[in-house]
Amino acid sequence: MNKVRVRYAPSPTGHLHIGGARTALFNYLFAKHHNGDFIVRIEDTDIERNIAGGEQEQLDGLAWLQMIPDESPINPNPECGPYRQMEALDIYNKVVAELLEKGHAYKCFCTSDELATEKERQEALGYAPKYNRKCSELTAQEVAEKEAAGTPFVVRVKVPENVVYEFEDMIRGDVSFESKDVGDWVIIKSNGIPTYNFAVVVDDYRMKISHVFRGEEHLSNTPKQLMIYQMMEWDAPIFGHMTLIVNEARKKLSKRDESIMQFVSQYKEEGYLPEAMFNFLSLLGWSPVGEEEVFSHDTLVEIFDENRLSKSPSMFDKNKLIWVNNTYVKATSLENVIALAKPFLLEAYDCSNRSDEWIEKVIALYHDQMSYGKEIVELTSLFFKEDFTLDEAGQEVMAWETTPVVASAFKQKLSEVEEWSVENIKAAFKATQKETGIKGKPLFMGLRVAITAQEHGPDLMSTIEVLGKDVVINRL
Repeated sequence: MNKVRVRYAPSPTGHLHIGGARTALFNYLFAKHHNGDFIVRIEDTDIERNIAGGEQEQLDGLAWLQMIPDESPINPNPECGPYRQMEALDIYNKVVAELLEKGHAYKCFCTSDELATEKERQEALGYAPKYNRKCSELTAQEVAEKEAAGTPFVVRVKVPENVVYEFEDMIRGDVSFESKDVGDWVIIKSNGIPTYNFAVVVDDYRMKISHVFRGEEHLSNTPKQLMIYQMMEWDAPIFGHMTLIVNEARKKLSKRDESIMQFVSQYKEEGYLPEAMFNFLSLLGWSPVGEEEVFSHDTLVEIFDENRLSKSPSMFDKNKLIWVNNTYVKATSLENVIALAKPFLLEAYDCSNRSDEWIEKVIALYHDQMSYGKEIVELTSLFFKEDFTLDEAGQEVMAWETTPVVASAFKQKLSEVEEWSVENIKAAFKATQKETGIKGKPLFMGLRVAITAQEHGPDLMSTIEVLGKDVVINRL
């Protein structure tokens, strides 16, 4: 295999989307597995949709996910640039001139009204609309006269007749399209800006792209792109069209789907770990050998096999993401967990009369339970809210005849504790058990609900110690 060079080519239209991140990830893993180059190119020709800062948002999202490009607009290779399409207009124009000269393209002066009328006529006859090639028959003199008169025009490819475009897709196997199904399509718009299917070919060629991994929605673009490669006598890259990402209702993930957070930045803001997101995204359309699903960044690079990319849609399973992230949270140091979770607590609750040591103790209680940073707010509410609301299950526990017995006895034992520590709280607990003769669930659950209003939680003795003596006795 020659030097592997792959690219992720977003438009600067906003935050890094989950679908885009997955595309970038598989390109990145493939490149790094084969000791190749991962390139980021900005496709900014859709000027009306570009937003200020959109390019940086893409690069920041990739950096957070630990996918640093070998080449990009801020780290260019002088031999392959520019890395923004609007900076490469002269390059596209040279290729267009060559296509015009070879007779593979022509200038089309048809107006929008003319095109709409012709489309309606073809549809009325039951045809699939395509350009009627009216302007392909203009003489050189007629073209020159229209240009001299300032008549706007686009440039169209003259699609070859009776040609079958075949290629072997890395994921889907043999794929073919017939040229008769493709009308003469526009490569340069009237404003002089190239269309996607033309610019992407010129860019991939000049950047020496060897493999193209992209979403399956691009599959139908491939024959148009292969036309340009053949007309210019360029070698085409190897294509791989990845499966769709679907939501839990098995519908295509779209930016209007409110059931799932759509952008990488949202997961960062919620306190997900970048290494967990990297791991989770790798499982959207790819499967490792064996049952293991949690891998480090370097291990994923090492074991990635493009032959294991799926042909079936991949479901974005929110619960699986939470499980993966929780696995990473449990494995990271307490110091890192505190750094992750503490800002969320400080934003959600008034901690002005709380010491850093106390806040960090609260977080430490939930090290294993916390799945993402912002979740700490809900998990620790019992330490900050004075409201003591019991759900139906909690009310059931409070109705047990044993609960007031153990609550009263434990309150008395705790009131006698002089040095407030986990060890002394445990001693009071054991004394309560001995005095009442109540043990097991009636003892543990009764006291947990009476003190925390929750049926489950972290170690009860440690929780009591952090809550503080006055709070616990008042609740009992």
